[in-house]
Amino acid sequence: MAEAARVLDMIDARPAFTAADAAAMQVRFDGVEAPEMLRQLLTGELAGRVASVSSFGAESAVLLHMVASIDVDVPVIFTNTQKMFGETLAYRDELSERLGLTDLRVFRPDPRRLAAKDKTGLRWSYDPDGCCDLRKVEPLRRALLPFDAWISGRKGFQSGTRIALPRFEEDEGRLKINPLADWPKERLEAYFAEHDLPRHPLEAQGYLSIGCAPCTSKVAPGEDPRSGRWRGWDKVECGIHVSSPSGEEPAF
Repeated sequence: MAEAARVLDMIDARPAFTAADAAAMQVRFDGVEAPEMLRQLLTGELAGRVASVSSFGAESAVLLHMVASIDVDVPVIFTNTQKMFGETLAYRDELSERLGLTDLRVFRPDPRRLAAKDKTGLRWSYDPDGCCDLRKVEPLRRALLPFDAWISGRKGFQSGTRIALPRFEEDEGRLKINPLADWPKERLEAYFAEHDLPRHPLEAQGYLSIGCAPCTSKVAPGEDPRSGRWRGWDKVECGIHVSSPSGEEPAF
């Protein structure tokens, strides 16, 4: 107990990244290609302080390949919401093996909180924000405790809300890095082809943005790539990438 408290005290005392730090990083790496930017960070000041967070979705292989090409020991965090497609779990295992990832960390929702707040497992159908908070936001909050920074796979082209996405952000005292923020779909496709990376098996069926099974639908030609997420709801993010989700508990 005392040791756990000491670790938490160390985490709380850790120097925080500020919005000014993120802005300085944005200037520092302006014009630097994503693989080189990651190489400098992962072998430099962020070595041992950063994790890559992945949904193992339709385009996740590109960023994971970049990270693994630099250091296969960088921790990769996956939140298993227990509502995932079976195909996603199989793809996670296949891609992890292919890339030689040595530190895949799987976090799940707290079963006690699920029993208290989503006993039937149907909260997604009437309160998707609350469901996301229980099953994704809170587990990721726990997963990120040891880290000062984390790498996200968001891209600006994915939706209207991500068009002006920067490569660096401050996120509750952590540095959040979006290496592919300015990558268009065509460049991602070229990277897949160049490195012969496996595709998510649901992508060929029309699932262009893949999250939890109950809240993910196929995308019609011409639709926004993320239009298949939470279709019919006024919701575009799970809560991880916004400062204050509308669920009943605060986001991190």
